[in-house]
Amino acid sequence: MRSRYTAYTLLREEYLLATWHPSTRPIALDLVNEVPTKWLGLEIKRHELNQTEHALVEFVARYKVNGRAHRLHEVSRFVHENERWFYVDGDVE
Repeated sequence: MRSRYTAYTLLREEYLLATWHPSTRPIALDLVNEVPTKWLGLEIKRHELNQTEHALVEFVARYKVNGRAHRLHEVSRFVHENERWFYVDGDVE
């Protein structure tokens, strides 16, 4: 989760797509053309390992867009395949 957050802050779309599970991965993200976002911090609230191949990560990411502060509070699902963890999807709280 921390590496994906860092990839968002650095606009590293190739990393985000490579760590996104193929079953839910978008074709592209186009982060460069979105309204500029200033990322302020990531707090991991909890993480749970379900069996050995599934995990949940609850986090809060703080950011600003056009000077206005926002929070993204999500519970993300990850799956472990081929010795790598992939983001599947998440529920925004």
